[in-house]
Order: sequence, then structure tokens, then C-alpha cells
Amino acid sequence: MTARAIIIGAPHSGAGKTSVTIGILRALTRRGLKVRGAKSGPDYIDPGFHTAATGLSGVNLDSWAMPPSLLNALAAQQADDTDFVILESAMGLFDGIPAAPGRTGSAADLARLYGLPVLLVLDVSGQSTTAAAVAKGFATYDPDVRMAGVVLNRLGSERHRRLSGDAIEAIGLPVVGAILRDPTLNLPERHLGLVQAGEYDDLMAHLDRLADMAEKSLDLDAVMRLATPLTPAAGGFADALQPPGQRIALAEDAAFTFLYPHVAAYWRRAGAEIAPFSPIADEAPDDSCDVCWLPGGYPELHAGKLAAAANFLAGMARFAATRPVHGECGGFMVLGEALEDAAGETHRMLGLLGHVTSFAKRKMNLGYREARLRADCVLGAQGALIRGHEFHYAQ
Repeated sequence: MTARAIIIGAPHSGAGKTSVTIGILRALTRRGLKVRGAKSGPDYIDPGFHTAATGLSGVNLDSWAMPPSLLNALAAQQADDTDFVILESAMGLFDGIPAAPGRTGSAADLARLYGLPVLLVLDVSGQSTTAAAVAKGFATYDPDVRMAGVVLNRLGSERHRRLSGDAIEAIGLPVVGAILRDPTLNLPERHLGLVQAGEYDDLMAHLDRLADMAEKSLDLDAVMRLATPLTPAAGGFADALQPPGQRIALAEDAAFTFLYPHVAAYWRRAGAEIAPFSPIADEAPDDSCDVCWLPGGYPELHAGKLAAAANFLAGMARFAATRPVHGECGGFMVLGEALEDAAGETHRMLGLLGHVTSFAKRKMNLGYREARLRADCVLGAQGALIRGHEFHYAQ
């Protein structure tokens, strides 16, 4: 069985894509359908909400960072034995970087590649009929990216809905949803995006509120009719994600949460073992491992516990003396000499590298990056070109 799928996009971040996506995912799951979510681009947080809403694993699809074989393998994974897939755009639908056609990192790339229709979420607060001009711009900007329908978000009244909706339908686009302003539907945020799904005490209650909103404010049957089959090109992925070692010590707790699920899954598929440990519980990497991996997360929120974790600090020093340690994002911060939190308090870190990180003096750098390896390491051979995403809110 191949799933039908649709992309949910918007002109910009903050338009309500995630709430609409989660609401539809949860509502269709409550109807008894097998539904999966996917997120365009690099995002560790939203797929966690997709997974919580459906009970089935979410995934990222990144047309810039992923080789086509991996991209197609992950898309096929989501479509297999599934009724419906929703692919949520990051930022604006067409936002990416200048690159070869189909490799910009935008959700529009995925719409072209898989022939998927787009459901456009428009935040119409502060406008009415002008929303039709925005919708028409999206509908005509790229003939290979088809706008299938519109969801009006943050409406102020029934009159507001009529003015906006009638103007959009007059240009030939169906309006399949109209959502009134309701701040209680908003998901709380912090500097790296939404607060993570696992940190909610009442997560399922909030997901069900979003599902209730979707049932009330969207024509879910119409949304499903707009979708088309997701049929990725066949291809192997055996060489796409080679594990960094045979037995990998993986930091895994509230401070270290940012590891894409498909990465760990493919490490295991390649025969590697993963030995998780919790730095904030003062655990050290298992000495039987041949590589240690410190992923990103929120070490700045747990810097005091990390600084006081004597067993973790000593164990990491012993491990790093003879074996490779990889740190990225928050993991890279912990590899440094110290971390200054947002309140200006400095906490000692591992000292395996010489840098100091500060959240009191924040400096934001975001975007796709390429790097060439200057020596053989767990990421590849000397001279290899690697791709990644910089998402720095610290200095």
C-alpha cells in the first residue's frame, strides 16, 4: 500500500503550519487511519510532535543535505503501509538556498520531486481580500508546484472569513479550512524553536485540542481528497549513513536530544550497537565503546548539573584519551572549557577543546553549510565534503 500525501506550506514561519499539521495528523489518527508526518529540512523538534500525534515515527526530508538515495529511502519508509502522509514545510514554502534545481532544501523541491500538492496556510490577521493576492502569487510562482487549497488562520470573525475566503475562491483555489484566533492553540517556544514534545505534562490533551480544532475548522475529507500518491523513486541507501564505529556511546537525556531518528536507525541497520548514557545523571560513556557521540540539545538549561557531574567529566576525559569523541551543536559546547548561561553564570565543561560558549552574549548564525574534512575522522576521509546545518544561538 502506498500512502497519499500532501505538503502543508506557508509564506513564512509562524503562520500556523505546525498547529495545523499536528491537528490534522491527530484527527485522522483518531479516525483509525495510519498516518505519518514528515518535516522538510533540518528540524529536531517538530517530528517529535508528529510522532506523538500519530504513534508512528516522524522523519526529516532534506533535499539539500541528503543524497537523493537517502531522501527517497526515507520518503518510501513513510509511505509504506500507511494511509496518509503530511509533509510539513519549514519557513516559507520556497525558502532554501541558491543551489542546483531540486537541491535547494526547500519544501517546494519535494513538491516538484514527488508531484505532491500543497495546502497553503495563510495567517490572515491584519488583512482580508489581500490574502487572495498572496495565494495567487503562490499559485503562479512556479508551475511545477501546485497549490491545491488554502487554510485561513487567525481569523477575527465570520465576516473576516467571508471577505478572505470569497476572494481566494474567486481565483480558483478552494478554502478547506477557516480557523479563528485562539492563543490557547499555540505551542510554547524558546530559542531553538518549540518546547520539545517530551517536556509537556499534558501533551496528549493539547494534541487532542488541536485535533478538535481540525475537526471543527477544516474539511478533513476535502483535505484527503486533495492528496496524491507518494511514490519515491526506488534506490538503495546502504552507503548513505555509515556508522562512526561498531559500538557507539550516545549521550541521551534532556540535555542531549537532537539526533535524527533515521541516523540511529541506519547505524543499527549497518550492524552498529548504540550504548546510551545520561550525562546529567552523571553517567560516563561505556568503556567497551569505540566512539562517543554528543548530539545537540539544551546543555545550557542543565549546565549546573553537567558541571557537577564528576563521573561524567572524568569518564569523558579517559575516553577521549584513546578514542574519538564527536560533539555537535550543544555537544560541541560541552566539549569546550566552559559554558556561560543566559543569567551570566559560568559553568566548567569538559575542557577537551579550548572554546568558551556564552548564552549571555548571544550571536545568531543560521543556515546550510559545507565543510571539507582536513583529516580522517568519524565523519569521513580527509578531503571529503560534508553538508550540515548551522543553528547557533550562542557566542
